[in-house]
Amino acid sequence: MEDQLLARVARAAGVADLVSVLADRLTPTDLQSLMLAVYAVRADRVSPADLLASYERNRFASPSAADPQLLARFDAAAFGLLGELGYGGVELSPVSPLGTVAAVTEVSQHKVLTTGRNSEVLADSTNVLALESAARRRDLLRRDPRNRDRVRLCASHRLVRGQFFDRPGMLPHFRLLALTTAGRDEGSFRFETTALTEQLDAHLRLLAEGRRQGLLIDRVRVSVTDLSQGIRREALASVLDRLAARHPVVGFAFDDEREQGRGYYEDACFFIHATTADGDELLITDGGFTDWTQRLLSNAKERLLTSGAGTERLITRFAPES
Repeated sequence: MEDQLLARVARAAGVADLVSVLADRLTPTDLQSLMLAVYAVRADRVSPADLLASYERNRFASPSAADPQLLARFDAAAFGLLGELGYGGVELSPVSPLGTVAAVTEVSQHKVLTTGRNSEVLADSTNVLALESAARRRDLLRRDPRNRDRVRLCASHRLVRGQFFDRPGMLPHFRLLALTTAGRDEGSFRFETTALTEQLDAHLRLLAEGRRQGLLIDRVRVSVTDLSQGIRREALASVLDRLAARHPVVGFAFDDEREQGRGYYEDACFFIHATTADGDELLITDGGFTDWTQRLLSNAKERLLTSGAGTERLITRFAPES
């Protein structure tokens, strides 16, 4: 279907190899200049009436139904808590370099909102925090090639996804609270178990904070998936045991049936689900280990744990009815 569409566009433009010309023969700067000129001409043709009509039908432009005061209140408390736990807050740019997602994952560029300036609107803040983590780790490694200092970062950001969501009320943009922990291999899976314990503990504390703010969060459960063919099973079990002692009302278990995230994460990944007062169990947090900083720094000793909590889902689905 896509090939047929591109063939039709090439015929309409009168250039048989249009995609190749634009992608390979033009420099990024020249392509950017061309796209800016095209969109400038198109923008000049938009009337105020056209603009209003476009605003009302453009799914990317629709405002969120979330209460901004509740989001801001939760974010403020979250940054305070995460700061105490050693995570440095980062206010991310709305855009990142072209290829931020595709260069380190197998996610299609079609799921990203690409701009006309060789950049893309943030689709996953963990990718950008990975870039920031890699930059900070690179500076540490320049001073000491065996540096083991951990870089813990967090960001709350509104993300935009390009794919179509067919569920009622689902928008292509939403707020996510992302955490990353970057460091160096410490042997015996020590970095991984410590980072995983810290991040899961942080996310569970955030849910407890949500309860203190009045969110009607009923049951919470954590499921960890061992992606190591059992090699890391004992170490991962010790993480769950430690967390169960700290959070006795939370359920902890392995999920060996999970398919989502295989090939995206390595060693281990996790979900955190929470149940509403009406009994609906919703996925709130997704996380796992990736090789992104290894690839960004060309250093197999680097380690990275990423996770993201859907704070907008939390606020909208667990808030008491007014």
